[in-house]
Order: sequence, then structure tokens, then C-alpha cells
Amino acid sequence: MDYFPIFLNLRGRDCLVVGGGDVAARKVGLLQRSGAAVTVVAPELGSTLRALAADGKITHIPGTFEPAQADDRVVIIAATDDRAVNQAVAAAANARNIPVNVVDTPDLCTFVVPSIVDRSPIVVAVSSGGVSPVLARMIRARMETLIPAAYGRLAQLAARFRNKVKQRFERGDDRRMFWERVLQGPIPEMVYAGQDKAAEAALSQELDTGLGEHGGAGEVYLIGGGPGDPDLLTFRALRLMQQADVVVYDRLVSPAVLDLVRRDAERIYAGKERDNHAIPQEDINQLLVRLAKEGKRVCRLKGGDPFIFGRGGEEIETLSEEGIPFQVVPGITAASGCSAYAGIPLTHRDYSQSVAFVTGHLKEGKVNLNWEGLVKPRQTIVIYMGLVGIDGLCHELVAHGVSEDMPVALIEHGTTSDQRVHVGTLETMPGIVKREKVSAPTLIIVGEVVKLRDKLDWFHPVQAQAVN
Repeated sequence: MDYFPIFLNLRGRDCLVVGGGDVAARKVGLLQRSGAAVTVVAPELGSTLRALAADGKITHIPGTFEPAQADDRVVIIAATDDRAVNQAVAAAANARNIPVNVVDTPDLCTFVVPSIVDRSPIVVAVSSGGVSPVLARMIRARMETLIPAAYGRLAQLAARFRNKVKQRFERGDDRRMFWERVLQGPIPEMVYAGQDKAAEAALSQELDTGLGEHGGAGEVYLIGGGPGDPDLLTFRALRLMQQADVVVYDRLVSPAVLDLVRRDAERIYAGKERDNHAIPQEDINQLLVRLAKEGKRVCRLKGGDPFIFGRGGEEIETLSEEGIPFQVVPGITAASGCSAYAGIPLTHRDYSQSVAFVTGHLKEGKVNLNWEGLVKPRQTIVIYMGLVGIDGLCHELVAHGVSEDMPVALIEHGTTSDQRVHVGTLETMPGIVKREKVSAPTLIIVGEVVKLRDKLDWFHPVQAQAVN
């Protein structure tokens, strides 16, 4: 190691920053987050530090740096663009054996400031020893996606039980095994889902009886996989997908998203196509219950958002009745994702003040919708699963008063490399679908906002071309 990693307790202790610009302000901010008392030496202060000085949150010594100003400091940081000043600061600090950091000048540093993942009281520091700060920041960014924001609350929960666990288990190995079991079980997920009181009750019961609240049962994660592009997954979705023991997934989950599931997880296809359900919905509900009661962590992965035409509510209703713990992770619904990737805003002050989401599924060969409610002026209509019924949809909208010249966009395989966008009108769209041999999944947008596509079109996948 080029540097010995260490964490300093600076709370209430005197630290010195030399420099008054934006870089100095960032270093002052880091020191203040750790509770340090900060003095800044600089002829002039930038707006950020000037405001802190005016509020009495830092002490400002106007003028140039003098070596005596380094006396009795715990940490010193030089953040000026004058190498002579920076060298003087480093020399003064070294003469007094005070740790010093000179920004972007590793040869003058006795310590470096790492990139930080802050989940206080959990803090992760990443450093390249000053060789490549950008690389360190990139690693930190990757770690930010892997460490839940609620890790700090989980650590605080563990701290509250630390003495109780010591009293219960005399041997250090027993305490370690207890915490490993607890911190890899359902209790952390309760904290991540904001169920802190339930987590505390479960931990207390685990300590008293050795059994969790749910008697060793597993858990179900109802996860929205988004419209197809894996980059649109939430951090929580990705984390849960990678820790699940089994994944039950739908047809609309893209292969790229499914590839992010843990490699050794069991995969069960439960997709539904028109008139062809791999597993009936009632059986899916019971499958989730059975897998969870076997102690498995179950990822129920759906395309888009599970609460928008995804029947997610029915599934967690069954889980709730059976006492199975679950959490819901929202996903970007097709309406948001596909419209954004097609360059079509769903609302716009010049064209549309409202938007309606409907499903175009056929029932007994017809599309039964509240047509009067849909044909309101200045309203965008978004139709899920409307490909098969496109003829009837366009006919009924015209029959209920919408102009046959109303712009329509049909987005095929939205947000993926296979995306195609077909633009026409209520009169021409059925013919476009037949001519272009469109395949599901699709999303249909009806409204004046479609006119903005030519101006706002930005996504151009290599394997696809827009069709107008």
C-alpha cells in the first residue's frame, strides 16, 4: 500500500484550509460533514465560503498564509492555484507533524482525500493514492449503486442491539454467526423498504427466540423491470435481482434485463400472450406463496411497472393474505420510457394538459373502453397492448369524435436496440401496421404531442430506423 487507510475523528477539532475558491469550498464542506471546526485563510472568499463566514459557520482569516497559522491544527488542506503558497503550507505542516493535503499535488501530500460513499455511520473510502482521482470517483459511483442508501439506518439498528447481543452470546464466534444470519436475512430488506419498526421487532424476536418473525419464510420482491433498456432499472431493483434465489418473469421482460439476475438463480417463465398463458394468474399467485414458504427469496420480475396493467396488486394481495413478507420496487412504465425514447412528451403546454393510460386488450373480439372519457380535447391517449386491436381502436376514436387526421405514433420494442417508431394518423395507422409487419411489444400514443417527434427525436439505435 502506498497510503495507510485511516479514519480520523475530527468532531469539534481545529482544521485549516488555505484557499477561498470553489475547490477550497468543497474541502470545507467535507470537513464540516465530519464535524470539524474549520478556519479558512485566503485574501478573498468565493460566494460559498463567504456565506458560511457570514453565518459564523467557519472562521475566516483574511490575507496570505503565515506558518504560525498552522499551530495546533489537526488537519491542514491547501487548495490554492499558487504552488509557492501550497509548498509553504506543506512545509509548515510537515514541520509540526500535522497531516497535510495539497489538492492535485500528490508529491506535497502526507494524506489524500478519497472518494467517499457516505452511509453514516457506514463510510466507504476509495483512493488511487492521487494517481487517478477520476478512476477512484468512477469506482465510488459503481459502489453507490451497490450500497443501499438505508445502510446507515441498518447500522444504527445493529448498534442499538449490540449490547443485548453481547449479553445473549458470550462467545465472539456465536455473536458473529448471529449477526451474519440477521444481516443476510429479511431484516435488512425491511429497513431498505422503510419498515424500521418492523425490522426492530423482528430483530428483537430473532434475539429472543432464534427465529425471525416469519419463522424462516422467504420473501417476495415484486420488481418492475422497465420497458426494456437495462440502464433504466432502479438501484434497488438491480440489488434485489442479484440476491434472489429464484426469478419468476414475464414475457415483456427484455433479455438484457433478465441477464442481470443472479447467474445461479432458478428461472421460471410465467409469461402471458394473447390466448396463451404459460401459467394462469391464480397459479402464479400460489407459486409465489409456495416458493416463499420454502424459504426462498423470490424475484417476481415484470416488464414496465408492476402496478400499471401488470396485475401486481393481485399478487401481493395473495401474499399479504398468506403472511408472506414482500416489497414492491416500481419500474419505469412503458408510457414514460417509450415516449421519452421516441421523442414524444406525453404532456406539453401547447398541445396537451392531461394524459390517459388504457389497455387495448380485446375482450370477446372488441375493445371496450370509456370512449367519451378518452376523447377529451388536449388530452394524450396512451394505449398499452393495442397492436391486435389497432383497427378497432382507430375506428372507435374517429366514431366518437376524434379527427381521422389526429397524429398517432406506434412504438415497437421501445427503448431497445430494436426500437422502431411508426408515425401516422388514425386513418393511416392500421395500414402502416400491416405494411411494416409490426410485432409486439408495442405502445400507441394518440394526440397532438406526436407532432413534436420530428423536432425532439434523439434515440437512434443502430439496428433500427424510424418509419414515418
